[in-house]
Amino acid sequence: MSGTAVLKIVITATLSLSILPAVAADDAAKQTTSTISKVVYQPSKSTEDPQKSIQGSELIFTAPPRETAEAAKALYEPIAEYLSKTIGKKVTFKYPGSWGVYQGTMQKGGYDLVFDGPHFNGWRMAKLQHNILVKIPADFIFVTVTKRENDKIANIKQLAGQTVCAHAPPNLGTLTLLGQFDNPARQPVIINTDGWDNIYKGMAAGRCTAAVIPTKTLEKLDKNGALTKVIYKARSLPNNALSAGPRISPEDQEKIARALISPEASGPTEKFRQAYNVGKGFVPAKKEEFVGLGELLRNEWGYY
Repeated sequence: MSGTAVLKIVITATLSLSILPAVAADDAAKQTTSTISKVVYQPSKSTEDPQKSIQGSELIFTAPPRETAEAAKALYEPIAEYLSKTIGKKVTFKYPGSWGVYQGTMQKGGYDLVFDGPHFNGWRMAKLQHNILVKIPADFIFVTVTKRENDKIANIKQLAGQTVCAHAPPNLGTLTLLGQFDNPARQPVIINTDGWDNIYKGMAAGRCTAAVIPTKTLEKLDKNGALTKVIYKARSLPNNALSAGPRISPEDQEKIARALISPEASGPTEKFRQAYNVGKGFVPAKKEEFVGLGELLRNEWGYY
């Protein structure tokens, strides 16, 4: 064999050895990329359609996360157990954990029984074929107030661009105010505040120009109107109510409604009635009261 041929063999072998690690590394990279892709694009259990996750015999009862999980269970689990006995089917109270989870799951029809505000009930009635069964008796009436000496604000339209102490949307009182402003660029600036008393105190202390509060709260805090003036009074609205979804038969819905307004409900609803300050508990609800109230959620994400 000539020297030239030997040299070619040596060069070829050397190149082959140098290429092998690169090929192996490339194959490993492709395998890793494939594995990562499978992990990244595999749907998680948390993204499953709530409608599919409740197709068993269990009925899911919920309410907004206004309280802690422990407090909510104390209020609602006795009611769930009572309703389970009433209709002979398992009713489970499920605490949503956060407002985001609550609204997202509700919008997808993931709950069978829901107790919350009239605007949510009106929306579910229009969009999810829910029926309104019972409600808390006293109606809601919200007012927007400013300090009496504030001569710059005489009507609600003058609050555009001004600060207003209120609960964060989609609180009903806050939405009754925002619903009076058609132009999103010309709206009040909501200063998120928890608790009606704190909302009033925030306005009184100058933290915001105005406040949205129930008339009953205003009567308690400024009975004679010495410190505040009302610049807007919203129309009377029905109170919090309980709705039932299409997975509950009309017969069972009727049983639930009757059970919750019967004397036998006093025990299971005791803590609930204390929390909501309603002595006799639920009363029957009329569908007509809630028609169109879902429109208050028109500008809230995910509803329309």
